[in-house]
Amino acid sequence: MINYSYPLYRPPAEANNIILQVTHGCSYNHCSFCSMYKSKDFEVKSLDEVHKEIDSLARSYPEAKKVFLADGDALCLNTGHLLDILKYLKKSFVKLSRISLYATSQNLLEKSDEDLSLLKENLLNLVYFGIETGNESLLKKITKGVNAQQIITSLQKATKAGMKTSTTVILGIGGEAYTQEHIKDTAELINQVEVTYLSTLQLGLDEDIKSTFLKHFDKFIMLSDKQVLDEQQKFLEFLNPKNKVIFRSNHASNALHLAGTFPKDKQRLIAEVKEALEEGAKALVPKMFRGF
Repeated sequence: MINYSYPLYRPPAEANNIILQVTHGCSYNHCSFCSMYKSKDFEVKSLDEVHKEIDSLARSYPEAKKVFLADGDALCLNTGHLLDILKYLKKSFVKLSRISLYATSQNLLEKSDEDLSLLKENLLNLVYFGIETGNESLLKKITKGVNAQQIITSLQKATKAGMKTSTTVILGIGGEAYTQEHIKDTAELINQVEVTYLSTLQLGLDEDIKSTFLKHFDKFIMLSDKQVLDEQQKFLEFLNPKNKVIFRSNHASNALHLAGTFPKDKQRLIAEVKEALEEGAKALVPKMFRGF
């Protein structure tokens, strides 16, 4: 029997894969825009409990090929602890090809290059990573805990270890006052690194964190859908990544869903945003069907 601690989150791409909860909550848990783990105290699950749950999952899903390690930033676990879990998973799921998890810049910066390479060798080959913004002022205002250079360095470390990175940017996170700086600086940051996947989300604030988020701004004005699409268009125009990047804006928060690959589909994606701007609300996902 699996003893999940709720709420339990996983990336959309992990919907059909094994979810193994190796920690409860997030070890940092100070990002002002995020309410995902505010109801939980951070806790590391014992290896004995994790082993038992792996045994149970392996009996139920012996053919499983992919496993996601929850909760918020399982890469915070020390390398020896993580290696034990990875090796036990490899032994238990004979067809296993990929293990993934959420990670923060802090997690990656705390790991040595040797640690990350060793984890990669044991099938930890995909990291989900929230960039949110590349603007220094906004990184402070959203209490991300790192600066732009640290984000760049941490992503470079993951790439050097051979890990794929699935990164997210939040449209509208600077409100009206910071929209230009947010988009320009975020695109410039991404242009300096090599990410595998890139997604844009649209800012949403739960009521229980809204006051904490807003207190860091003199005056915060949420963007309209049109302003968010303006940000999306500018972001796509500024993007010139070093490598092939799979791009998506299909998160439940998005007013407009996009899908393509950079650089091949850049102009098509921009054209789709322009078309949506011309068509107005009828081209967008109704607000009742969106959620952050």
